[in-house]
Amino acid sequence: MTMRIRQIVFAAADLAATRAQLKELLALDAPYADPGVGEFGLDNAVFALGDQFIEIVSPITGDTACGRHLVRRGDSGYMVILQTDDIDEVRSRMQFLGVRAIWQKDLDDIRAMHLHPKDIGGSIVSIDEPRPPASWRWGGPDWRVQDGAAGRQRVVGVTIEAHDPGAMARRWAEVLGLGAAHEEGALWRLPLHEGVIDFVRADARGEGVAGYTLAVADPAAVLQRARRLALVVSGQNVRLMGVEVGLRSLDSLGAERAPA
Repeated sequence: MTMRIRQIVFAAADLAATRAQLKELLALDAPYADPGVGEFGLDNAVFALGDQFIEIVSPITGDTACGRHLVRRGDSGYMVILQTDDIDEVRSRMQFLGVRAIWQKDLDDIRAMHLHPKDIGGSIVSIDEPRPPASWRWGGPDWRVQDGAAGRQRVVGVTIEAHDPGAMARRWAEVLGLGAAHEEGALWRLPLHEGVIDFVRADARGEGVAGYTLAVADPAAVLQRARRLALVVSGQNVRLMGVEVGLRSLDSLGAERAPA
């Protein structure tokens, strides 16, 4: 069974402003607005990054999970969507471990489940199996991989803040059916297919998504645009919607992988 990062999600109070900011920062195509998120009292914008996706969600009704999250943490990382090739095995394991699903849907082209955050910790996690594997309903009917090097860009890492990073890393490994997490200096690392999830000590905001790592075609150009947008830049990191977005070059990743 494989497990890879397919979509990362930010929560933001001002969707229009953050949508425009993200589009300019990463030179992305126009986003898709998924009407289906209205079920959760949300509006959204979903951008394709290579064959992966970056989503911003914002509440449009009162008393939503996203709205409560924004009260606790402000604009911030919100959710991680992982792609599997065997959701039946995942669901069987969730039942065995007593992990609850807070939402579940089976469609012709995708089967998905959101795990209860209290049963895994740190973030809302969705596990999805698209059919065929290269498709992605949540990106909209017209999404495409950008031309040239931009189409090879991708999300390669997620960083989660935890009160006990080692314990949460081991829990994610158990729930996701992955190999053992291991300690690397001040963090714990859980390898995925073509990516990693890192767990670090939580700051005053408490547990949650602390950052994402992106491999981009031209990190210097992204940093230049970040400064033009008055975003905080530190080394190869950009502070965006309350989290640290780390930038790596495509060349640093070595041989490019085939599409999922």
